[in-house]
Amino acid sequence: MSDWLKLLLLGLLSIVFGVIVLAAPVVASVAITVLTGILLLISGGLQAIGGFTVEGALNKVLGIVMGLIMLFLGWSFLAHPLEGTLTLATVVMILFAAGGIARIILSFQMRDTQFFWPMLISGALSLLLAGYILANAGAGLALSLLGILLGIEMLFNGFGLVFASLFMRSASR
Repeated sequence: MSDWLKLLLLGLLSIVFGVIVLAAPVVASVAITVLTGILLLISGGLQAIGGFTVEGALNKVLGIVMGLIMLFLGWSFLAHPLEGTLTLATVVMILFAAGGIARIILSFQMRDTQFFWPMLISGALSLLLAGYILANAGAGLALSLLGILLGIEMLFNGFGLVFASLFMRSASR
């Protein structure tokens, strides 16, 4: 099987899964939270065990404490997946707001360049998106946010792979 065909199939698969995720974003959001909880448990356990092997008392204590915090977060996400989903959605909202504010500040440093308006608009849109998430958190948006973002990313990734495969096919001819 040629490389371009593999990319095409992977892209189409990503598009199909993106549509499935967008059809059930709350289920996908909870699945993301459960997966995050599992990964936090694994990495927290490894971090705590690794804390015993490092040199220096402070490094040892910090390693063990960080591992225990990660274990607690992982357990919390698995024991309470809906609350964990809301927590992760809040983190995403905060990251959107922080990124938007940073881009707005950066845009004013580019005031005399052609990049001022695109950077300002990008920052403002991120800030507006964070505000929209905050305003609609009670309407269930927070529960479906992670699933919606994952579905959109899977669609974009799938279309990107399809276009890359078609480019590879035309370039090989």
